Amino acid sequence: MGRDDPREVLVNAPPEWEELVSTALVGTDRRPLAGTAAPEAELLERAAVQTVRMRAGRRPLAAEPVAAAPPEDRPGVSRPAADRLARILGGEQPRLLPEWLRVAAGHGRRVPPHLLPELLDQAARDRSIRPHLGVLAGNRGRWLAGLNLAWGFLLNEPTAPVPTATAGAGAVPGGSGGAPDVWELGAPGDRRAFLAALRAADPAAARSLLTRGWAKETPGDRAAFLEILADRLSPDDEPFLEAALDDRRREVRQLAADLLTRLPGSRLAARMAERVTGWFSVEDGRIRVTPPTACDAATERDGIRARPPHGTGERSWWLQQAVARTPLGVWPRLLGRPPGELVRMRITDWGREVMAGWVRAAVLQGDPEWARELFAHDPLADLLAVLPAAERERVAAGFVRRHGLDGQLIMVLGGAAAPWGPELASAVLEKIIEVSGTQPWNLGELTRLAGERVDPALYGEAERLSPEPPVQEVAALLRFRYDMVKELS
Repeated sequence: MGRDDPREVLVNAPPEWEELVSTALVGTDRRPLAGTAAPEAELLERAAVQTVRMRAGRRPLAAEPVAAAPPEDRPGVSRPAADRLARILGGEQPRLLPEWLRVAAGHGRRVPPHLLPELLDQAARDRSIRPHLGVLAGNRGRWLAGLNLAWGFLLNEPTAPVPTATAGAGAVPGGSGGAPDVWELGAPGDRRAFLAALRAADPAAARSLLTRGWAKETPGDRAAFLEILADRLSPDDEPFLEAALDDRRREVRQLAADLLTRLPGSRLAARMAERVTGWFSVEDGRIRVTPPTACDAATERDGIRARPPHGTGERSWWLQQAVARTPLGVWPRLLGRPPGELVRMRITDWGREVMAGWVRAAVLQGDPEWARELFAHDPLADLLAVLPAAERERVAAGFVRRHGLDGQLIMVLGGAAAPWGPELASAVLEKIIEVSGTQPWNLGELTRLAGERVDPALYGEAERLSPEPPVQEVAALLRFRYDMVKELS
């Protein structure tokens, strides 16, 4: 330890400092300071004075100057847009921050430097707002991220909007130009963006590119790349995904099993169908279930996790997962009933597990018919999201008109993707007017959802619809969003 090392302050501390430390450790009640009526304050004052004495005259540590931030290569947002972002970060309509970031990134803009620290601090706590920050933070943001470990996540985010890939398989690594450089040398976020663009343009080329370097990728990157393969998934992807079932990382294995479950003709789907065949039968108009009694290595390889969550029985857990991974087309053939009838039939003993498995299967396999029947039986937001857009709007609007204002209504509306169309917007606004006369105190979340999900261009219609305060709150929020988007255009 050298003369300039600040740790020497404590290692070679004088006796007075040791006395103060001992008093602080045992407390001033047990070791009082003489001649003072406020021993705690006196102790802190003496410690402060002693610290200054010990540090006096010491030379600062040698340090290298920090390199200047590189110049920006992307235009900033307008002054009004920056002012609105500052207001949002300051607590005005904070739930609109993700929308502001998404719209601004879509225009290829960047946020002003003075707002970067607060925005990065918030993103350090909230992962959901990170995806667009690689674009919005610009070169200054990445420079800051290199100086602060808490902001290091930014270096893994895409630095530009996802490009449109036009290259075929022969043009990816090994050639020249920006695209191969991004894949070989780019940051994780830029590599994900490149693979996603290539997958959209040429699925086979993306899969081939991924296969060639798969063994060299980190476990985290392998999982992220598998998620990208969900776009334009086809039977041609099965051999690659089947091999990924043997990956060392559980997250990768689970993602591969999820994707294979979406391919009803896959070998995994056939294996799951074979397993459940002996567990189900119809007797006296009821579905009789005999759950599995074991979970072997082959079953685990197909995505069934052996260890259940706390409070869940093993057989319940295995049954629910197996049902979720079985092709939904199996059940009408096995049980001799169409989906709507199966959903309404009584299931002996294990109904909760079977229904949960069917819900998960409908979501995972994106099956509108099963989602429609299951939603009619038990309205869940995840099921609503599976329906085609026009039907989703109609079903959600009908549910709003029939259902009272409660937590389930709010959760279902949360599954209705923005922007809401005219039918759903009208149903929700009518519900707000209806409830405002009886339970105005209960409208907070519904009015916020309406203001965040309805097309902001409809703010004028909302203003004219009703003078009721909750409706006017929706209109004000819509106007806020309308101005926000306009400032970013």
